[in-house]
This record gives sequence, C-alpha cells and structure tokens, in this order.
Amino acid sequence: MDDTSRAEPREFSSPLLSTELQAYHGNHGVECEDKRQKETWSVPAILILTTLVAVSGSYVFGSAVGYSSPAQKGIMDDLNLGVAEYSIFGSILTIGAMIGAIISGRIADYAGRRAAMGFSEVFCILGWLAIAFSKVGWWLYVGRFLVGCGMGLLSYVVPVYLAEITPKNLRGGFTTVHQLMICCGVSLTYLIGAFLNWRILALIGTIPCLVQLLGLFFIPESPRWLAKFGHWERSESVLQRLRGKNADVSQEATEIRDFTKALERETEATIFGLFQLQYLKSLTVGVGLMILQQFGGVNGIAFYASSIFISAGFSGSIGMIAMVAVQIPMTALGVLLMDKSGRRPLLLISASGTCLGCFLAALSFFLQDLHKWKEVSPIMALAGVLVYTGSFSLGMGGIPWVIMSEIFPINVKGSAGSLVTLVSWLCSWIVSYAFNFLMSWSSAGTFFIFSTICGFTVLFVAKLVPETKGRALEEIQASLKR
Repeated sequence: MDDTSRAEPREFSSPLLSTELQAYHGNHGVECEDKRQKETWSVPAILILTTLVAVSGSYVFGSAVGYSSPAQKGIMDDLNLGVAEYSIFGSILTIGAMIGAIISGRIADYAGRRAAMGFSEVFCILGWLAIAFSKVGWWLYVGRFLVGCGMGLLSYVVPVYLAEITPKNLRGGFTTVHQLMICCGVSLTYLIGAFLNWRILALIGTIPCLVQLLGLFFIPESPRWLAKFGHWERSESVLQRLRGKNADVSQEATEIRDFTKALERETEATIFGLFQLQYLKSLTVGVGLMILQQFGGVNGIAFYASSIFISAGFSGSIGMIAMVAVQIPMTALGVLLMDKSGRRPLLLISASGTCLGCFLAALSFFLQDLHKWKEVSPIMALAGVLVYTGSFSLGMGGIPWVIMSEIFPINVKGSAGSLVTLVSWLCSWIVSYAFNFLMSWSSAGTFFIFSTICGFTVLFVAKLVPETKGRALEEIQASLKR
C-alpha cells in the first residue's frame, strides 16, 4: 500500500464538474478572503477510484439497515424465532453501532483512515458469515452485533476520509455520495430480499465488504492524517496524486502544514476534553444536528410508512417502491446541489419540508380521530410521508455527516467524531424504542412533536450552522474556534 510509488493515473474532464474555483489566502488558515475565477476541473481517476472504494462501505451500511425487513419471515420460520426474539435481532445492530462509534475515532486517528475502513469490513464480513450459517438464534445475534460494530466505524470514517481527500469546491458533493450509497444499499437489499433466501442475502452482503477491503490496497491515505503524524513529503505527494499531476498543490499543502503545526501546540483531546470554550461552537453544531436529525422522526416515518400506505389504499409494496422512487432521486439531487447552493440553504429547505411532511401526517391522524374528511385523510398521510422522505433525502439525511466531517480540527477529530456518531446512534435507538409507546399514546400527537422538532431545526440551522461551501477545512475549523 505504498502511497508514493505508483505512476500517476490518467485524468479526465467532466462538464458536470465545471464550477467556480474558490481560493483563499491567509496566515495559518485564519485570515481568509475568497477569490473566484472560472476554471474547469480536471478530476484525476485516482480521486474517483478512491471515492468509489470509500463509499462501498456506505453501501455496506445501507445493506445492513435494509436486511432485517425482507429477511424477517424466513429467519423466524427457519429458526423458530418469536417476535420478541426477532426484535432483539433487529435492535442489536444499533447497540453494535454504538460500540463501533465509541472506538471509531481512536482507530481512525491512530491506525489511519484506510485501516479503520479495513477493520470495519472485517467486522462486517465475520458478521454476515455468522448470520448466513447460523443454526440457532444466538449466532444471529453475534453476527448482527458484529455488523453493527462495523457500521459504527463506517458511519464516522467514510465521510471524514472523503472530506479530507477532496478539493474544497467538490467536497460537499463527494461527501454526500456517502448518503446516496446508503440509500442504494437499503433499497437494493430490500428489492433483492423479496426474491432470495435470507442466507443467500447475507452472503451477498459480504460482496461490497470484499470490494472495499481489496480496494483499500489501491487508494492513498488521507493527506491530512499523514501531515498530523509529520509525514510531510508523503502528505504532499498524496495530495498531488489526488489533485492531478499538473495541479499546483503548493498553497493547499502549505495551509495543511501550517494549520497542523499550529495544532501541535495543543494537546490531543479526549471526549471529556472536548468540553472547552474553544470547541463549544463546533460541538454544539455537530451534536445538535445529529440530535435534531434523529428526533425529527426519520425512524418513525420509516417504521410506520407501510401502515400509512395501506391506510391510504395502496399495498405496502407499492408504497415502499414509491418511497424509493422519491428517496434516491432526491438524494442524488442533493449531491448535485451541495457545492452549488451550499449546505445551509439545502438544510433550511430540507428541514422545512420535513416539518411540513410531519404536520400533514399529524393532521391526517387528527382528522381520523375526529372521523372527519375520511376520504382525504389517507391521501394526506401518503403525501406527508412522501414529502418528508423527499425533503429528508435532499439535505437532513446527508448534510449533518458532511458538516461533522468538516468542522472539527485534526487534533480533536477522533474524539469529537466518536462522540457525534455515538449521539446519532443513541438517539436513533431512543426514537426506535419509544415510537410504539408514543403512537399508542397519540398518533397525531407523535407527529405533531416531530413537526415541532423539525421546525426548531430550521431555527437552529439559521442561527448556528455555518456555511462551509468552497472553504478549506483549515479555514472552517479556525473560524469556529474564534
């Protein structure tokens, strides 16, 4: 895996990547001014290859999430599991992900970004094999737990790695491919699972794991991680490979070096060490976005979608196809718009849309409780779910992970990333666990609560979340420490 010994790959130009290049000049990445000029980017093949290998892990993430639904009937019949036992199988994934999140930052910091992805895939492969060949329930739990650990690692390291290797004017779009591949993983696993045995489906789950594991031998380490450990020449060499042999990387390399040297005077922060005034804004933005993302009702909508579609007069399968038909194109649209419109506008539109979607669903349940507008309320519920799904996919699904990967300095990125990822998975578990209790209390009330939280998200983004489009990571991080 020598990063410096390979010949430069050929380059190709894409009209889709033609954009306005922003460059900033500053002292230690702090004093910055933007200078715009038209330039058509020539994207090296190694950058495309590296991104594809990294997001193979995102597909693994999605396939693990999408597995339990199509596999449920086959597993319960073959292994004689009850509903309670299968619920353990479903929920233990989140517990494993929380464990993976706790260790993700340390592994990525000390072993490197590639090594962290490699460790995660080893966990996932072992987990999928344990599921595929299980004869008793507890082997299923072990396998699902191992896949969860791998997911926890992947959910942190993939967006961080993508943010550290891509140029600033393409960083948002490239990093959001992480969310697009998660959507593809969920959707394709659900689709394939309708036709294949659950054991075969688990074995298929190992294929993207092996693709990433083998691909790691052909992609470079993060230049910023190399700089952190004093490998200046390798860092600049990798940066040159990622930008193209004819690109001038001297300014970017100098910014990375200067900012990294400035951080050397600061100690490596533990999770408890993050709670200092200089990291307060970054932590508030990173943790706040994850809490609002999960408490905005994404798991509730996903859980109850099938029932809502049935109540609207559609079959559950047609409803799920409709969700996929909305989700994947809207996520792709978010990828294309990320570096054109910016993070904040997409987040504001996305959060407003999720607020409207939850409000429509809540109003539908409220009207059903009053036994009024019986013909209209199911359609209103269907519209609410689709509006929510499309809006969430456009921004709130992927952008919090993009911003998390951008706002933390390299000396605290491991601890901060672990904390933010842990909070995300913990909140996901809380909402999943509490959802049935909330729905039994009041269906309308539950979605009104979700709508209110989504409305608060709009205010949170407007007041606290910085725009990071077209800015170097070092510039973003320095501005948040002021």
